[in-house]
Parts: sequence; C-alpha cells; structure tokens
Amino acid sequence: MVESTVLDGKIPVRRNAGLKRISGIHGLPKKIWHKLLSIGPGIFCIGFTIGTGSITAMTRAGSMYGMQLLWILALSAFFTWLLMEAYGRYAMVTGDTAIHAIRKNFRYGNITGLVVIIGITIGQWGSLTGILGISSNAIYEIFHMFFGTPGDNRHQYWYVLIIAVIVITGMFFLLTIGRYSVFEKILVVFITIMTFSFFITMFITLPSAAEFARGFRFEIPPGRDGNLMAAAFVGTTMAAATFVFRPLVVHAKGWTKDNDMKQQSKDALTSGILIFLISASVMVCAAGALFGAGKPVTRVLDMVTSLEPLAGKFAVALFMTGTLSAGLSSIFPILMVAPVLYSDYQGNKLDLKSPHFRKLTLTACIVGLTIPVLGSNPIIAQIATQVVNVFILPVVVGSIIFLLNSKKLMGKHRAGLKMNIGLVTAFIFSCLISYTGVLGLINLTM
Repeated sequence: MVESTVLDGKIPVRRNAGLKRISGIHGLPKKIWHKLLSIGPGIFCIGFTIGTGSITAMTRAGSMYGMQLLWILALSAFFTWLLMEAYGRYAMVTGDTAIHAIRKNFRYGNITGLVVIIGITIGQWGSLTGILGISSNAIYEIFHMFFGTPGDNRHQYWYVLIIAVIVITGMFFLLTIGRYSVFEKILVVFITIMTFSFFITMFITLPSAAEFARGFRFEIPPGRDGNLMAAAFVGTTMAAATFVFRPLVVHAKGWTKDNDMKQQSKDALTSGILIFLISASVMVCAAGALFGAGKPVTRVLDMVTSLEPLAGKFAVALFMTGTLSAGLSSIFPILMVAPVLYSDYQGNKLDLKSPHFRKLTLTACIVGLTIPVLGSNPIIAQIATQVVNVFILPVVVGSIIFLLNSKKLMGKHRAGLKMNIGLVTAFIFSCLISYTGVLGLINLTM
C-alpha cells in the first residue's frame, strides 16, 4: 500500500474525527450535524462541484431554456457519482492517490500527470475569478436591497472590489488553520444553507409538470448559446477536480478498505444525488420565475430583481443567500487545488505551513481578483470558464478506466462489466461534450 495521502501531513486526522461531540449543539440539530459530517468526503466534493458556476449556469439556462437541459444535468450527475465511486474504490484498495498513480503506472506518467495538474488548475483558477466576482456582487446586491448603499451606481465597482478583497483575504487566512476537519465543518455549514435556500425557493417558483417533461427530450437548444450552456453544465457538474481530489479526502477521512468500502460507496451516491437535486432546484427556480416572463439572466442583478415580482423579497434573499453560500463553499477547495496536486505529483504529504502552499494559494487569490479588478461581467466570465473545465475531463476518465482494470493494482476489486460500461460511456460523453465546448467557445468569440 502506497503511503501518499497528501491531505495528511501536518493535519491531524482521526477516524471519524468529524463526529466528535460538538459543544452547544444538542438533540435533533446535533443528529443532523453528525449525519452531514458522516458524508465528509462527499461534502468536500460538493463544495468543488456546486459553486457559483453551477448556480450561474443553472440560472441562466433556466431563464433562457426552461427545463430543456435537465437531461444533460441528470447525465452529468450520474457520471459524477460513477467517477467518485471509481476513484474512491481505487484509493481504498491501493492506498494510492490519483496524480501519484498516474505518474507511477502510466508509460508517460510524468507528462500525463503534469497535463492533468495544469488543466485542472487553469480551469479551477478561471472558475475562481467568476466565483469571486459573482459572490462579491451578490453580497453587494443583498445589502443594497435591504439596507441601501451610499452613493450611486458609479460607486458599485469599488464596493464590489472591496468586498472581493475582504472575502478572498479571509479565506486565505482561514486556510492557515491547517485542519481538514475545520474545512469540512465550514463546508457543511455553507452547503446546508445553500441546499435549504434553493429548495425553499424552488417550491415558491415551481414550473409546470409539462416543463419538467420537456427537460428529457435529449436535445441541445438551438442558437449560439446552446452548445456553450450544454458544455458549461458538464464543466460545472462533472468537474475533473472533484474526481482527482476524491482519493485525497477519502484518505483524510481515515477510511480503509476493510471497514469502510460500503460507506465510501454510500457517500459517493449521496453526494451524486445531492449534486443533482441542488443544481436542479436552481434551474427550477429560474425556469419557474424567469423563463415564462422572457427574462434571461445576463447580470448578477438580474438574478435578484427578476425573481422579486413572483417570489417576493424573502425568496430573493433565500436565493441570493444560497448563491453566496455556493460561492464561499467553492473557494476553499479551489484555493487548495494547485498545492495539493503539486504535493500529490511529488509523492509528498501536504504541509499547509510550507512556503509552496502559501505561495500557490496566494497566487490563486490574486488570480481570483481578476474579474472584480477589471469590472467585467461575472456571469459571462463564469460560463466561459466552466466550459474550459471539460477539456481535461477525457484524460481523467480514461485514467481511472486503466487503473481500475489493472489486475496488478486492484486484484479482486477490478472493475466489473457494469462499471466498465458506465465508465466507457462516461468517456465517450466527455469527448462529445469537449467537442461541444469548442463549438460553444467559437460561437462566443464570433
């Protein structure tokens, strides 16, 4: 068994450490808290997957096409579950991690590993620019709606930029705490708020049953934005970083193949279902409130004001709170992408106090401020950066197919017929959606 669990290092990890007694929480809330923490690796993956990229893509698609892209979301969520199960199984059987395994077992492993790291880092850092832009705008709009802000719209740029700097600085310093269990608890809080916010808003703006049925016609909407939105759906739901990180968080949880194989599978399935339900609820909100009114979302402000006439300020506040929680829950994992993958590639354990960790996370923070500094439209930027994520996906899917079918590595736990059919289908789907993403980006620039 290879000892390359890079999330260990200076992070104290105990089996089920997240389930220790939480002072001040008793009764039913304590039981719910413990239940959520029991899917810690899944929570971390949801934090990667459901961010403002998902919220933006689902909201814009729902406002433009209703539920027409629901089938792509369902396929993406299904393949996400399958790949989390696959990478989790590999991690528990071999004790190895994704990048380290690629580098060690592939003929051109060094190059392939670097390609995966660079591809994921570019995609995730690009997403961070949109996430920070949308989150900062969301905070500004919430305060403006309920409390008002001094000055006029000319001052909005500076308010948003100051908010972005405060948010990213706070996240950077929280990373210096250096405990996986702390990150896990913070993500649980954000994702719980996000989930309830979107579910409640969904029932306020529920579209018709016919609109739901329309979502499974297996067609991409016509027009210049159809391919772009389809690729963005996959890029934000079937995120390559989620799968590469899966072995790391499974090891950080302290799970072993002798005791926790069923728990790992349950965790992957639960997180896959939650990814679909949360994303679908956002699309439902937009389809019910905006599609029929012919109000496509082009700015962050549209996500607020377009919902208000139908849903009222309460639902709007819930929706924006969910959007903000989605953004904040994604920033932690994204800031850790480059240093974690670098340590994994080197076969070293990650030290959250090391110079390279601080340098790479600080670089990510600076890159993340690009959209707020430029004052660009974060909605369009977020959609475009999500599409970039799909281009590395075929490599990540193809890698786990090879690893799971190695008798030397997996022994009796090799992938069976059903798993291989699912993974090969996921690989074909990832190739097709990458081609669709190229067409979407070409149309965007024309």
